Amino acid sequence: MTAASQAGTRAVLIAGPTASGKSALALDLAQRARGVVINTDSMQVYRDLRVITARPTVEEEALVPHRLYGHVDASLNFSAGAWVADAAKVLAEVRAESRLPIFVGGSGLYFKALTRGLSAVPPIPADIREGVRARLERDGVEALHAELCRRDPAYAERLKLRDRTRIARALEVVEATGRSLTEWHRDGLPPLLPRSEFSALFLAPERDELYARIDARFEAMLNAGALEEVARLAARNLDPLLPAMKAHGVPALIRHLKGEITRDGAAEIGRADTRHYAKRQFTWFRHQLPEFEWVEPERAREWLAAVVPGREANPESRDSGSGPSDHPGMTSS
Repeated sequence: MTAASQAGTRAVLIAGPTASGKSALALDLAQRARGVVINTDSMQVYRDLRVITARPTVEEEALVPHRLYGHVDASLNFSAGAWVADAAKVLAEVRAESRLPIFVGGSGLYFKALTRGLSAVPPIPADIREGVRARLERDGVEALHAELCRRDPAYAERLKLRDRTRIARALEVVEATGRSLTEWHRDGLPPLLPRSEFSALFLAPERDELYARIDARFEAMLNAGALEEVARLAARNLDPLLPAMKAHGVPALIRHLKGEITRDGAAEIGRADTRHYAKRQFTWFRHQLPEFEWVEPERAREWLAAVVPGREANPESRDSGSGPSDHPGMTSS
């Protein structure tokens, strides 16, 4: 039995904005508390995108067990529901080994599904998905949004008109199941982790410092092979609406590869998109998951030591999020 389970904490959740140092913090905790790091980031699931999504390095993954990283092909429309199903299996395995599950990432919907439950929408048949996507290209997003207003007005009201992916997804669900997403969300699945079973931290660095780290990261990732990685992805000619094709930096770098914009222009778009995403992460977690305790990076190790008592981590070990990582990919986590 782990020290965490003795103290009543059966899992630790580490969330935060991109570039806040979450992965380094999770690695420290896993080394100290015999933990398993479980990916809770919707982009780090894709095997095609190690550098541009800042997955842990091979060397870091060798230090402690890492699960649900890079296990999905970019051609798949991987959903929060699919992640929950995978996470349920991993959680059972980790507990069977008497290890501490450490969920780490920045995807609010994944954490909400983990702790609040999720709708049980069945898989959408490929022919229905392809039909809706074809209509989206032919008729435009406005026409599909108008149709969604008729078929699922409550959900349509929540969506912005330019949100092509979610509008298409909502129509796919109606056509495939005969039920609206509003109805599926109402009759959802229970959470994997009830509130009494976890401790949850939201790593909250100072905004200007965070944005400076985000800006510095993109060039470092380009130097580490991000452009070549995106070129390999672009060569597959996948549907641009797939989640992997919309990872921060990917659309801009594809435009650069096509000769539409310069490398510097693509980098600036990638940096700006990531800063905007970080702002949304702060807002989303504050309003959607108030049970997460907001902790400054310099207090994070102390906070974790309180919820997972035991041997202190080696003070010479890697930084827990108060500064940039040694590895450029780690700076986005």
